[in-house]
Amino acid sequence: MSSWMGFWGSRKNSREATKDAIVGLRQQVLMLEKREEFLQKKIDEELKKARANATSNKRLATAALRQKKAHENELDRIAGTRLQLETQANALESANLNAETMVAMKTGADALKGIHSTLKVEKVDQTMDAIREQMDHANEISEAISNPVGMAGQYDEDELNAELEALEQEELDDRLAGAERAPIHAPVSPTGVHTGPTITATAEEDDEEAQLRQLQAELAM
Repeated sequence: MSSWMGFWGSRKNSREATKDAIVGLRQQVLMLEKREEFLQKKIDEELKKARANATSNKRLATAALRQKKAHENELDRIAGTRLQLETQANALESANLNAETMVAMKTGADALKGIHSTLKVEKVDQTMDAIREQMDHANEISEAISNPVGMAGQYDEDELNAELEALEQEELDDRLAGAERAPIHAPVSPTGVHTGPTITATAEEDDEEAQLRQLQAELAM
């Protein structure tokens, strides 16, 4: 525990030190930029003075050019220093960002490792098996509840099929008996005397037999 606290304590101190270093570098860069602005104004003033005295007072013009040159040299040194500070500040910021990123990634990896240390594949399989078992049990309970009470096993399919065949045979017998009882009418002569069965009666009998065979075929299906 002490080592862990020591790690975070040192990490916090390191972060604070890095932040202070970056802030210090940026402040120094601002100071150098202000100095560069001041020197540039002095250079412009000396140049203006040299131009004004170039023909009337060469000694004064030459002194102004010397001063201008001195300011330019100092400006170059300051510009170089500022560039070095900016480069260092950028590098420090980039390194700090990388370090913070690594800390975040390390924290995430440790958290993931902690989760997986208790979440084993075997336990996942056992849990899924238990879920499936309980789902099957729930389905069995639902099916048992949905079945009407006292209806299970009350009807026998073979008995129902036998009864249905008996009803079909009874219907067929009734239709056959009705067809046999149908009268055959003989045609009547113009004098009112029956002349006996003719071709017309025979045709009707053939038609009835055809209908009977069709009905038998339908009932047999």
